[in-house]
Amino acid sequence: MPSREALDNWVERWLQANKDAEKAGDWKPLADFYTADATYGWNIGPKEDVMCVGRDEIRDVALGLEMEGLENWVYEYQKVLVDDRQSEIVGFWKQIVNKSDDTTDEIYGIGGSWFRLTEQDGELLIEWQRDFFDFGHVSSMFMKLITSGDLSAGMQKRIERSLAGEKLPGYYPLGEAPVPIW
Repeated sequence: MPSREALDNWVERWLQANKDAEKAGDWKPLADFYTADATYGWNIGPKEDVMCVGRDEIRDVALGLEMEGLENWVYEYQKVLVDDRQSEIVGFWKQIVNKSDDTTDEIYGIGGSWFRLTEQDGELLIEWQRDFFDFGHVSSMFMKLITSGDLSAGMQKRIERSLAGEKLPGYYPLGEAPVPIW
């Protein structure tokens, strides 16, 4: 079992890596924090779950395709709770969009990530991650961005693919993901 100090150090590295990813508009380097067989999932409303299995799918889908169009977003961590008995961490974040007029807006409601870490070859890595957020507020924000003209071209492309019925990788009907969401 990793020490509390090791978990706290991991949190600091994770938070810095997230800031670096936001600044670069590229979250794919975060894949280095996951085990080769890690899982990362979240629910996206009453019909679908997203579940990525394995570091490569996490990099390509969760940190790649799913973050396309969000290059002007910040996921500012507000609070991080560490459970050193179970090697689990919960981080609560805000979703903040930097708009074209140099103002910001944020998605209200609770958003966060729940991680379980494991030690491999002396390094702490994410074994699984589950994200949670208020889907209603997310939908409302995207409608607001569409109306104001602040929706990024990348996000417009994602919405168009979805509306066209394109089967997106990692998307599963509710309850049918290859790994349970909870």
